[in-house]
Amino acid sequence: MTRLLLTTGDPNGIGPEIAVKAVAELGAAAPVVVGDRHVLAGPAKQADLTLREAVPGAAATAGVCDVVHVEALDPVDLKTGQVTAAAGAATIVYTQRAVRLAMDDGYAGVVAGPHSETAIHQGGIRFAGYPPLIAELTGVPADRVFLMLVGGGLRIAHVTLHERLADSLARLTPELVTAAGLALQSALISMGVNNPRIGVFGINPHAGEGGLFGDEDQQVTEPAVAALRERGLDIVGPTGADILLGGERDCDAYLAMYHDQGHVPIKTLAGRTAAALTIGAGAPFSSVGHGPAFDIAGSGIADPSAVLAALRMLTPALQEV
Repeated sequence: MTRLLLTTGDPNGIGPEIAVKAVAELGAAAPVVVGDRHVLAGPAKQADLTLREAVPGAAATAGVCDVVHVEALDPVDLKTGQVTAAAGAATIVYTQRAVRLAMDDGYAGVVAGPHSETAIHQGGIRFAGYPPLIAELTGVPADRVFLMLVGGGLRIAHVTLHERLADSLARLTPELVTAAGLALQSALISMGVNNPRIGVFGINPHAGEGGLFGDEDQQVTEPAVAALRERGLDIVGPTGADILLGGERDCDAYLAMYHDQGHVPIKTLAGRTAAALTIGAGAPFSSVGHGPAFDIAGSGIADPSAVLAALRMLTPALQEV
C-alpha cells in the first residue's frame, strides 16, 4: 500500500501529538509525518516511537515514526500552546513540502494536521482555507478546487467557503456551481461510490419557492443542475437544505452554496471527528475538521480520532485498520 503523508499542522498546537498517536495506532499502515523533527521529539517519546528519516517507497515499521524533516521552525520558536506568527508560517511550509512530495515522490496523498488561521495571518500569509492553497500548489485554477466535509454520515461539498457571506453570494454563478458538482462527482467515484446521487442545496429558503423568496436559485442553481444532468449526473434539487437533510437523506453527497450551509450540519453531527477533503485539484488532500486546541497542547490528552478519519478517507484500505 502506497503511504500517505501527514503534516503536523501548527507546531504549537496538538498536531504533533495526534500525528504520532496516529502513527502508533496504524503501525505497519502508518503515514510519513512531515514537520520539524525537534517538534516531534517530545510527542514521539511519549508515544514510545523512534523517529527515523523517511525514505520514499520504504514501508512503515511498527514502533517507528518516519519523518520528513522540513526545518521550518527554529527551536527557539517552539512555544507550545501559543499562537505565533512563526508557527503559522511553518504550518504552510509543511503543507507546501508535503504536496510537492505527493506530486513528485509517489506518495498516495496528504493529510494536514490542525492549523490556526490567526497564526498563519500573523505570519503575513494570505490564507482562505486549504483549497486555494492546494490549487496554487498543483497549478489548477482556484475556481475548480473545492472543500468537502465528511462526518456524521454526511458528505457535503461547498461551492464557496471562507469569505464574507455577501461576497460569497455575489460570486455564485451557474458555471461555478457546475464545476463544484463535477468535482464532487469525481471525488465520490475515487472514493468508491459508483453512480453517486448528489443533492444540491438551494441558495434561498425553499430554493426560492418559485421566486417567492428571491430569484437567485432560478438564476444560478437551477441552470447548474440542468447542466449537470445533461452531463449524466444523478442530481436532486435545487432544494432547501433543511428539506434534503431532514428527510430520507437518500443522496451519497450534497452540494452546499456557502460555508455555514454545509459546515453546521457536519459539525453538529460529527463534532471534532469531521474530516475535510480538498477536491478538484487532482492531488488527494485531506485535513482534520478541528483546530489546534492550544489550550490542551502538550498535555498528552489530545484525541487523534479526526486525523485517523482523514487518513482512512483518503485510503479506503485503512478503513479496516
